Amino acid sequence: MILSGKEIMQKIGNEIEISPFNPKQVNPNSYNLRLHNELLVYTAEELDMKIPNTTEKIIIPESGLVLESNRLYLGRTVEYTKTDKYVPMLEGRSSIGRLGLFVHVTAGFGDIGFAGYWTLEMFCIQPIRIYPNIEICQIYYHTIEGDYEKYSSGKYQNNTGIQPSLLYKDFID
Repeated sequence: MILSGKEIMQKIGNEIEISPFNPKQVNPNSYNLRLHNELLVYTAEELDMKIPNTTEKIIIPESGLVLESNRLYLGRTVEYTKTDKYVPMLEGRSSIGRLGLFVHVTAGFGDIGFAGYWTLEMFCIQPIRIYPNIEICQIYYHTIEGDYEKYSSGKYQNNTGIQPSLLYKDFID
């Protein structure tokens, strides 16, 4: 079952944390999250799963930044989220998708207990100008049945910024 927007509002500050929270960003069954003004891009032509890949920071000016097609940009949400009771899910807003901007390439599924900022894996079909603080994606919450363990991975939990891939840690014994 997906929580309604009214239910999300009732759970804020108790079972769901979204900070900063703005009631104007609540939808019928989700909450819009905004794009922070920082991006990361990988600097190498070829990436390697077994090593930390180097990145470069880009700041999105108020006048906007044009994203190049066929390049991966890592961004993050302005909002910090946390829930110990629901499964958080992330989707791009339909208005953003209709401009050919993918907001999360594959990582829109969260785990119960995740606390932090959401890293956005952004990719565009054609060049597009983006702006800081735009409501770029939406978070929604599923209930869960049965016993579960809360997310506690050290890789991405309690992050404070954009998280490049930490897959290389899976190869360390």
